[in-house]
Amino acid sequence: MSSAARPAIRNQIEAALALHSAGRYQEALDALTTPSENLPDFYTLRGDVQFALERYEEAAGSYFTSATLEPPPQNAYAQFRLGICLHHLGRWAEAGQAFQRVLEVDAHRDDVRLGLGACLLHLNRPEEALANFDRCWSDAARLRVLFGKAVALQLLGRHQEAEGAYQRLLASDPKSEEALSNLIALCMEAHDLENARRYSSRLLELFPESPVALQGLAAVALENREYEAAFRYCSRIVEREPECVEAWHNLRFASGRIMSALRTPAAAAASTAGRK
Repeated sequence: MSSAARPAIRNQIEAALALHSAGRYQEALDALTTPSENLPDFYTLRGDVQFALERYEEAAGSYFTSATLEPPPQNAYAQFRLGICLHHLGRWAEAGQAFQRVLEVDAHRDDVRLGLGACLLHLNRPEEALANFDRCWSDAARLRVLFGKAVALQLLGRHQEAEGAYQRLLASDPKSEEALSNLIALCMEAHDLENARRYSSRLLELFPESPVALQGLAAVALENREYEAAFRYCSRIVEREPECVEAWHNLRFASGRIMSALRTPAAAAASTAGRK
Protein backbone atom coordinates (compact mmCIF):
# COMPACT_ATOMS: atom_id res chain seq x y z
CA MET A 1 0.00 0.00 0.00
CA SER A 2 1.30 3.45 -0.87
CA SER A 3 2.09 5.96 1.84
CA ALA A 4 -0.77 8.11 0.53
CA ALA A 5 -3.30 5.29 0.74
CA ARG A 6 -2.44 4.29 4.32
CA PRO A 7 -3.87 7.48 5.93
CA ALA A 8 -7.05 6.99 3.90
CA ILE A 9 -7.54 3.52 5.44
CA ARG A 10 -6.91 4.94 8.90
CA ASN A 11 -9.49 7.62 8.21
CA GLN A 12 -11.99 4.86 7.28
CA ILE A 13 -11.31 3.08 10.56
CA GLU A 14 -11.63 6.27 12.63
CA ALA A 15 -14.87 7.26 10.90
CA ALA A 16 -16.31 3.76 11.35
CA LEU A 17 -15.28 3.74 15.02
CA ALA A 18 -17.16 7.00 15.61
CA LEU A 19 -20.27 5.68 13.87
CA HIS A 20 -20.07 2.38 15.75
CA SER A 21 -19.80 4.21 19.07
CA ALA A 22 -22.89 6.23 18.13
CA GLY A 23 -24.86 3.04 17.40
CA ARG A 24 -25.02 3.79 13.67
CA TYR A 25 -23.91 0.31 12.71
CA GLN A 26 -24.97 0.11 9.08
CA GLU A 27 -23.29 3.44 8.33
CA ALA A 28 -20.18 2.20 10.10
CA LEU A 29 -20.15 -0.92 7.95
CA ASP A 30 -20.66 1.13 4.79
CA ALA A 31 -17.64 3.23 5.76
CA LEU A 32 -15.39 0.17 5.80
CA THR A 33 -14.50 -0.57 2.20
CA THR A 34 -12.06 -3.44 1.66
CA PRO A 35 -8.45 -2.23 1.97
CA SER A 36 -5.74 -3.20 -0.49
CA GLU A 37 -3.56 -4.29 2.43
CA ASN A 38 -4.45 -6.70 5.20
CA LEU A 39 -4.85 -4.74 8.42
CA PRO A 40 -5.97 -6.67 11.56
CA ASP A 41 -7.57 -3.56 13.08
CA PHE A 42 -9.72 -3.10 9.99
CA TYR A 43 -11.09 -6.65 10.06
CA THR A 44 -11.57 -6.65 13.84
CA LEU A 45 -13.63 -3.47 13.68
CA ARG A 46 -15.62 -4.79 10.73
CA GLY A 47 -16.33 -7.92 12.75
CA ASP A 48 -17.52 -5.82 15.69
CA VAL A 49 -19.89 -3.86 13.46
CA GLN A 50 -21.24 -6.99 11.75
CA PHE A 51 -21.73 -8.61 15.16
CA ALA A 52 -23.72 -5.58 16.35
CA LEU A 53 -25.90 -6.04 13.25
CA GLU A 54 -26.34 -9.74 14.20
CA ARG A 55 -24.67 -10.79 10.95
CA TYR A 56 -22.75 -13.55 12.71
CA GLU A 57 -21.60 -15.47 9.64
CA GLU A 58 -20.01 -12.35 8.15
CA ALA A 59 -18.57 -11.32 11.51
CA ALA A 60 -16.98 -14.74 11.93
CA GLY A 61 -15.26 -14.30 8.57
CA SER A 62 -13.91 -10.89 9.58
CA TYR A 63 -12.63 -12.11 12.95
CA PHE A 64 -11.08 -15.18 11.32
CA THR A 65 -9.19 -12.96 8.88
CA SER A 66 -8.01 -10.70 11.70
CA ALA A 67 -6.89 -13.68 13.80
CA THR A 68 -4.83 -15.10 10.93
CA LEU A 69 -3.07 -11.77 10.35
CA GLU A 70 -1.65 -11.57 13.87
CA PRO A 71 0.18 -14.14 15.99
CA PRO A 72 -0.93 -15.02 19.51
CA PRO A 73 -1.36 -13.44 21.97
CA GLN A 74 -2.09 -10.32 19.91
CA ASN A 75 -4.98 -12.06 18.15
CA ALA A 76 -6.70 -13.21 21.37
CA TYR A 77 -9.56 -10.69 21.04
CA ALA A 78 -10.34 -11.74 17.46
CA GLN A 79 -10.15 -15.43 18.41
CA PHE A 80 -12.54 -14.92 21.31
CA ARG A 81 -15.01 -12.99 19.20
CA LEU A 82 -14.74 -15.64 16.51
CA GLY A 83 -15.71 -18.22 19.12
CA ILE A 84 -18.75 -16.18 20.17
CA CYS A 85 -19.92 -15.86 16.54
CA LEU A 86 -19.52 -19.58 15.92
CA HIS A 87 -21.42 -20.25 19.17
CA HIS A 88 -24.29 -18.08 17.89
CA LEU A 89 -24.24 -20.12 14.66
CA GLY A 90 -24.42 -23.42 16.54
CA ARG A 91 -21.02 -24.53 15.23
CA TRP A 92 -20.00 -25.92 18.60
CA ALA A 93 -16.82 -27.79 17.67
CA GLU A 94 -15.33 -24.83 15.77
CA ALA A 95 -16.36 -22.41 18.51
CA GLY A 96 -14.72 -24.63 21.11
CA GLN A 97 -11.50 -24.67 19.10
CA ALA A 98 -11.49 -20.86 18.93
CA PHE A 99 -12.00 -20.59 22.70
CA GLN A 100 -9.27 -23.18 23.28
CA ARG A 101 -6.78 -21.12 21.26
CA VAL A 102 -7.41 -18.15 23.56
CA LEU A 103 -6.92 -20.29 26.66
CA GLU A 104 -3.59 -21.48 25.30
CA VAL A 105 -2.24 -17.95 25.72
CA ASP A 106 -4.36 -16.91 28.73
CA ALA A 107 -5.56 -19.83 30.83
CA HIS A 108 -7.14 -17.59 33.50
CA ARG A 109 -9.95 -16.10 31.42
CA ASP A 110 -13.20 -17.37 32.90
CA ASP A 111 -15.30 -15.73 30.18
CA VAL A 112 -13.51 -17.93 27.65
CA ARG A 113 -13.86 -21.04 29.83
CA LEU A 114 -17.60 -20.42 30.10
CA GLY A 115 -17.84 -20.32 26.32
CA LEU A 116 -15.78 -23.50 25.97
CA GLY A 117 -17.85 -25.25 28.62
CA ALA A 118 -21.10 -24.39 26.85
CA CYS A 119 -19.70 -25.83 23.61
CA LEU A 120 -18.65 -29.04 25.36
CA LEU A 121 -22.14 -29.44 26.81
CA HIS A 122 -23.70 -29.00 23.36
CA LEU A 123 -21.25 -31.60 22.03
CA ASN A 124 -22.43 -34.01 24.76
CA ARG A 125 -19.03 -34.06 26.46
CA PRO A 126 -20.19 -33.38 30.04
CA GLU A 127 -17.14 -34.82 31.81
CA GLU A 128 -14.81 -32.46 29.94
CA ALA A 129 -17.25 -29.59 30.52
CA LEU A 130 -17.32 -30.30 34.26
CA ALA A 131 -13.51 -30.35 34.46
CA ASN A 132 -13.40 -27.10 32.49
CA PHE A 133 -15.89 -25.36 34.83
CA ASP A 134 -13.90 -26.58 37.86
CA ARG A 135 -10.95 -24.51 36.63
CA CYS A 136 -12.92 -21.25 36.79
CA TRP A 137 -11.98 -19.06 39.72
CA SER A 138 -13.56 -15.59 39.59
CA ASP A 139 -16.50 -14.54 41.73
CA ALA A 140 -17.99 -12.70 38.74
CA ALA A 141 -18.41 -16.02 36.91
CA ARG A 142 -19.63 -17.99 39.95
CA LEU A 143 -23.33 -18.26 39.10
CA ARG A 144 -22.75 -19.11 35.44
CA VAL A 145 -20.14 -21.67 36.44
CA LEU A 146 -22.55 -23.20 38.96
CA PHE A 147 -25.23 -23.49 36.29
CA GLY A 148 -22.81 -25.08 33.83
CA LYS A 149 -21.67 -27.61 36.43
CA ALA A 150 -25.29 -28.43 37.29
CA VAL A 151 -26.09 -29.13 33.63
CA ALA A 152 -22.97 -31.29 33.28
CA LEU A 153 -23.88 -33.28 36.39
CA GLN A 154 -27.44 -33.71 35.10
CA LEU A 155 -26.17 -35.04 31.77
CA LEU A 156 -23.88 -37.44 33.65
CA GLY A 157 -26.88 -38.83 35.55
CA ARG A 158 -25.59 -37.51 38.88
CA HIS A 159 -29.03 -36.18 39.73
CA GLN A 160 -28.58 -35.56 43.44
CA GLU A 161 -25.44 -33.48 42.89
CA ALA A 162 -27.11 -31.64 40.02
CA GLU A 163 -30.13 -30.78 42.15
CA GLY A 164 -27.84 -29.51 44.90
CA ALA A 165 -26.04 -27.27 42.41
CA TYR A 166 -29.32 -25.88 41.07
CA GLN A 167 -30.50 -25.25 44.65
CA ARG A 168 -27.32 -23.29 45.43
CA LEU A 169 -27.89 -21.28 42.27
CA LEU A 170 -31.48 -20.52 43.28
CA ALA A 171 -30.31 -19.45 46.74
CA SER A 172 -28.34 -16.67 45.02
CA ASP A 173 -30.76 -16.08 42.14
CA PRO A 174 -34.30 -17.15 43.16
CA LYS A 175 -35.73 -16.08 39.78
CA SER A 176 -33.42 -18.18 37.61
CA GLU A 177 -35.73 -19.44 34.88
CA GLU A 178 -33.09 -21.81 33.49
CA ALA A 179 -32.40 -23.43 36.87
CA LEU A 180 -36.09 -23.98 37.60
CA SER A 181 -36.72 -25.34 34.10
CA ASN A 182 -33.89 -27.84 34.42
CA LEU A 183 -35.02 -28.86 37.90
CA ILE A 184 -38.45 -29.69 36.47
CA ALA A 185 -36.85 -31.93 33.85
CA LEU A 186 -34.59 -33.48 36.50
CA CYS A 187 -37.52 -34.31 38.77
CA MET A 188 -39.57 -35.76 35.92
CA GLU A 189 -36.63 -38.00 34.96
CA ALA A 190 -36.47 -39.24 38.56
CA HIS A 191 -40.29 -39.55 38.70
CA ASP A 192 -40.28 -37.13 41.65
CA LEU A 193 -43.75 -35.77 40.94
CA GLU A 194 -44.12 -33.78 44.13
CA ASN A 195 -41.01 -31.68 43.51
CA ALA A 196 -41.75 -31.46 39.78
CA ARG A 197 -45.10 -29.88 40.68
CA ARG A 198 -43.44 -27.60 43.23
CA TYR A 199 -40.81 -26.29 40.84
CA SER A 200 -43.35 -25.95 38.03
CA SER A 201 -45.68 -23.93 40.25
CA ARG A 202 -42.80 -21.73 41.35
CA LEU A 203 -41.74 -21.12 37.76
CA LEU A 204 -45.31 -20.34 36.68
CA GLU A 205 -45.68 -17.86 39.53
CA LEU A 206 -42.55 -16.05 38.32
CA PHE A 207 -43.29 -16.38 34.61
CA PRO A 208 -47.06 -16.84 34.03
CA GLU A 209 -46.58 -17.56 30.32
CA SER A 210 -43.84 -20.17 30.80
CA PRO A 211 -44.49 -23.19 28.55
CA VAL A 212 -42.00 -25.26 30.57
CA ALA A 213 -43.97 -24.65 33.77
CA LEU A 214 -47.28 -25.50 32.10
CA GLN A 215 -45.81 -28.63 30.51
CA GLY A 216 -44.44 -29.71 33.89
CA LEU A 217 -47.78 -29.22 35.62
CA ALA A 218 -49.61 -31.00 32.79
CA ALA A 219 -47.21 -33.95 32.94
CA VAL A 220 -47.64 -34.29 36.71
CA ALA A 221 -51.41 -34.07 36.40
CA LEU A 222 -51.45 -36.79 33.75
CA GLU A 223 -49.23 -39.04 35.85
CA ASN A 224 -51.58 -38.54 38.82
CA ARG A 225 -54.68 -39.06 36.60
CA GLU A 226 -55.87 -35.54 37.39
CA TYR A 227 -57.37 -35.16 33.94
CA GLU A 228 -59.33 -31.94 34.48
CA ALA A 229 -56.17 -30.17 35.67
CA ALA A 230 -54.20 -31.67 32.77
CA PHE A 231 -56.87 -30.41 30.35
CA ARG A 232 -56.57 -26.86 31.75
CA TYR A 233 -52.79 -26.79 31.51
CA CYS A 234 -52.71 -28.30 28.02
CA SER A 235 -55.34 -25.82 26.85
CA ARG A 236 -53.13 -22.97 28.00
CA ILE A 237 -50.13 -24.48 26.22
CA VAL A 238 -51.87 -24.80 22.84
CA GLU A 239 -53.21 -21.25 23.16
CA ARG A 240 -49.62 -20.04 23.32
CA GLU A 241 -47.98 -22.69 21.13
CA PRO A 242 -50.61 -23.95 18.65
CA GLU A 243 -47.99 -26.06 16.84
CA CYS A 244 -47.08 -28.10 19.94
CA VAL A 245 -48.03 -31.63 18.88
CA GLU A 246 -47.45 -33.15 22.33
CA ALA A 247 -49.77 -30.64 23.99
CA TRP A 248 -52.54 -31.35 21.46
CA HIS A 249 -52.11 -35.10 22.01
CA ASN A 250 -52.28 -34.72 25.79
CA LEU A 251 -55.23 -32.37 25.49
CA ARG A 252 -57.19 -34.92 23.46
CA PHE A 253 -56.19 -37.70 25.85
CA ALA A 254 -57.27 -35.73 28.93
CA SER A 255 -60.50 -34.69 27.21
CA GLY A 256 -61.26 -38.32 26.36
CA ARG A 257 -60.70 -39.40 29.94
CA ILE A 258 -62.97 -36.65 31.23
CA MET A 259 -65.73 -37.62 28.80
CA SER A 260 -65.38 -41.28 29.74
CA ALA A 261 -65.74 -40.41 33.41
CA LEU A 262 -68.85 -38.36 32.63
CA ARG A 263 -70.43 -41.22 30.64
CA THR A 264 -69.69 -43.95 33.17
CA PRO A 265 -72.19 -42.88 35.90
CA ALA A 266 -74.94 -42.45 33.31
CA ALA A 267 -74.26 -45.88 31.89
CA ALA A 268 -74.28 -47.42 35.36
CA ALA A 269 -77.59 -45.70 36.21
CA ALA A 270 -79.18 -46.94 32.99
CA SER A 271 -78.00 -50.48 33.71
CA THR A 272 -79.44 -50.33 37.23
CA ALA A 273 -82.77 -49.02 35.94
CA GLY A 274 -82.98 -51.83 33.42
CA ARG A 275 -82.71 -54.46 36.14
CA LYS A 276 -85.73 -53.14 38.10
